[in-house]
Amino acid sequence: MALMEISIIPIGTKSTSTSDYVAAAIKVLEREKTKHEITSMGTIVEGELRDLFKLAEKMHEAVFSKGVARVITNIHLDERRDKTLSIESKLKSIREKLTERG
Repeated sequence: MALMEISIIPIGTKSTSTSDYVAAAIKVLEREKTKHEITSMGTIVEGELRDLFKLAEKMHEAVFSKGVARVITNIHLDERRDKTLSIESKLKSIREKLTERG
C-alpha cells in the first residue's frame, strides 16, 4: 500500500480561483471510490502504487477537460514494504509522538 499527495495546478485560467479545477480532479477519486483526504494544499490518496499512477493521470486529464491548455501536477509518493501504511497510521504515529513530548 502506498500514499500519494497530489496537487494539480491549472495554468492560463480566466480567474485566480482554482476550486472548479480541483473539484474536477477530486470527482475522479469519488467515481473510482478511492480512499482520499482533501487538504488545503493538495489531496492525499491511498492505494496500490500502479493504481495511484493511473489515478494521477486521470486527475491530470480531468483538469485539462475543463478547457485549460497547461496543467502542472506535483506528486509525492510514500510507499512502505516493511509494514502496512495508511493515511490513519501515519497520522496516529505523529499524534503519539506529539503526546510523548508533552
